[in-house]
Amino acid sequence: MMVLTIIASVLIAGMSIYQFKEQAKDYHEKRLLRKEQAIKEHIAFVLDETDFQVVTNNLPYIFKEDIYGLSAVHGMPIYMYDLNGTLLKSSKAQFTSDGLHKQISLDIIKKLNNADDGRYVQKFEVDGQSYRSSYTYLTDNRFKNIAILNLPYIENDDFMNHELEEFLKRLALVYAFIFCFSIILGYFLSKYITRSIRNISDNLKELDISKRNRKIDIDYKGTEEINTLVESYNKMVDELEESAVKLATSEREQAWREMAKQVAHEIKNPLTPMRLTVQSFQRRFDPENPDAKEKLNEYSNSIIEQIDVMSNIASAFSTYATMPAQKNEETDVCMVTQLALDIFNESNIRYTEDVDSLMAVFDRTQLIRVVTNLVKNAIQATHSDRENIIEVSVTHDSDHIFLTVKDAGTGVHPDNEKKIFEPKFTTKNSGMGLGLAMVKQIVENFNGKIEMHTVYGKETRFIVTLPRC
Repeated sequence: MMVLTIIASVLIAGMSIYQFKEQAKDYHEKRLLRKEQAIKEHIAFVLDETDFQVVTNNLPYIFKEDIYGLSAVHGMPIYMYDLNGTLLKSSKAQFTSDGLHKQISLDIIKKLNNADDGRYVQKFEVDGQSYRSSYTYLTDNRFKNIAILNLPYIENDDFMNHELEEFLKRLALVYAFIFCFSIILGYFLSKYITRSIRNISDNLKELDISKRNRKIDIDYKGTEEINTLVESYNKMVDELEESAVKLATSEREQAWREMAKQVAHEIKNPLTPMRLTVQSFQRRFDPENPDAKEKLNEYSNSIIEQIDVMSNIASAFSTYATMPAQKNEETDVCMVTQLALDIFNESNIRYTEDVDSLMAVFDRTQLIRVVTNLVKNAIQATHSDRENIIEVSVTHDSDHIFLTVKDAGTGVHPDNEKKIFEPKFTTKNSGMGLGLAMVKQIVENFNGKIEMHTVYGKETRFIVTLPRC
């Protein structure tokens, strides 16, 4: 709107200047023509009243005194030439800048003769001042050409320029007011027009497939385009919610199928040696053998060992699939971390803290589980060429607590960095790969986060960030 206002003001100003110039041009043309006609009528009257014969040579005598009166009455200098362009008589006004001479050029006489209306007007400028010089024939009472009448005319545009200047000032004031009004109106119109679009934009920024999204409910009637856009957005929210439900259901089903396959695979591994042990026991066991009791104990221990493996697999699966109900209690992270480390007998574990006590809302039992899993992983990442020093630290800032477990082990291969927290992913020959997935789930349940930073072949560092009380 502001741009249109400026363009309109410039166009109107330009058209006004052009119009004033055209009006001035038309005014001067008509004024010169009126004066010319009036002077010719006055000359005709003098010729009718004169006692001299109306011929070219007598004109200086006929208008000996009258030419000055004509010039004074009509306010213009008057020049009379014979048909060859030689000056006969003039009012002798002191016009030295009008370009007139005692002799009219042959070019002007030729143009006058070729003019359809028997009139020729010459335009020229002298010292920045515009002039018009009119040439026309004087005739006797029989309409015979007897002389050439020349009337020099000064185009004085001072009045017109003053009027144009005043008009442009008024126009500028009007458009300054319109411009200010356009700014105010444009501001409120833009806010009104973009209110729904801004609402849609804000909702689009918050759009998340993992949660229930809010529809847009406008409390005013917008344009057809805005209403269509709002309806399309609300429809998209419904479709997205349906898709999210279907996707979540499909992912859960797929996850449980994969988990079931993994559990079945892990359970089959100890079942095979158990079967072989029992079959061997059936074939070789002799109650009369003096070593029968010893062999029986050997077979029993082998079966018990495989049963323990199956029990561990079932426990890991149960722990991941059905986490115990969490307790939202204030827990001293420093104290619980030290308590969890007490169960390890390894001499290569180092613990540090920057204060004696840091409180966070966390389940004490599950925090022990988090520390235990991270330290176990660090112990198992031992590098064959160097001692695996495990550094456990608890630090803080104004809003967060940082639990860090760092090892100097083998590190994580770059191809596996993004998979490390996925269920069933493991780089070990045994285990189900549920430990870190369980840790991540526990930490996120308490509004925390866990990150891994690793240098393959050198070290790995897990950082658990928890909000402080």
